[in-house]
Amino acid sequence: MLVAIDAGNTDVKLALMRDGQTVSSRRWPSGPSVAAYDAEGLLVDALGTTDLGGPTPDLEALVMVSVVPAWTAAFEDLARRMDRPLIQATAGSIPIAVRGPDRHRVGADRLLDAFAAAHLYPAPVIVVDLGTATTIDAVAGDGAFVGGAICAGVGLGVAALASGTALLPRPGLAVIPTSPIGTDTESAMQAGAIIGHVGVVRELVESMANELAREGEPVKVVVTGGYAAAPWAHLLRAVDVIDPDLTFRGLCLLHAHVLGAHVAESVV
Repeated sequence: MLVAIDAGNTDVKLALMRDGQTVSSRRWPSGPSVAAYDAEGLLVDALGTTDLGGPTPDLEALVMVSVVPAWTAAFEDLARRMDRPLIQATAGSIPIAVRGPDRHRVGADRLLDAFAAAHLYPAPVIVVDLGTATTIDAVAGDGAFVGGAICAGVGLGVAALASGTALLPRPGLAVIPTSPIGTDTESAMQAGAIIGHVGVVRELVESMANELAREGEPVKVVVTGGYAAAPWAHLLRAVDVIDPDLTFRGLCLLHAHVLGAHVAESVV
C-alpha cells in the first residue's frame, strides 16, 4: 500500500493506493487559514483507524507532490516518525524529458500529470487540469513535455469577481447552464463562468492539438483536477478520458520508477 499525497493551493488530497488504484481518499483545505497542517490526522482518517500506533495496513512508502511548503514539512515529519521513505515529485525527480531551457521553471504538479498521461494514455496527449488554476499541457509523440498554458480556474475566477464587487454573489458551479443568456444575476454569472471557461479551454486545446498533430499522430485529451467530475466537464469536446485520479496514479508510477532504479543499482 502506498500513501499518495497531492498538496495543492486549495486542498491537500491523500489517497491509499494499491496496484495503481485508489482504495481510500481524503481531502482537507490547504490555504493559509488552516489552523494545523495535520498530516497524521488525514492518514488516520483514510486508514479508518484511531491512531498509527495500532494495527494498520502495510504502508510501503509515502509519495508526494506539493506546492505548499507547510504541508511538505508536515509529511516529511510524519514519514520520519513512521520510519517510511518519502518520495517527492520534483522537477528534477520526475522522469520526463522537457523541451525548453529549464525544467525547474515548470511546476512539478504539471510535469507529474504529463508523465502519468504519457504512460497511461500514449502520447501525443494534452492534459487539462481543472483545479484552482486551469492548466493545459502538451506532451509530444516522443513523450516529451513541450509546454502549455495556465489560466485562472473557474472557481478562482468567480471568487475574484464576487470579492471584487459590492453586489455580485458567488454562484454554484455544479450545474450546466441551460443557455448562455442568463435570466438573473446568478444564472448570468454561471453562464459567464462555466460556458466562458469551457470556451477558453476548448480554444487552447484545439490550438495545441493542431500543433501536435503536425507530427502525424492522433492527439488524446485527458481531463483531471478537482472540477473533472463537474457535470459540465464533458462540454470541453474531444475529451478522450476523464481521470480525476491522474495525479495519484502518477505518484504510483514515480514510486515504481524510483524502486526500479534502486533495484537496478543493487544488481549492478
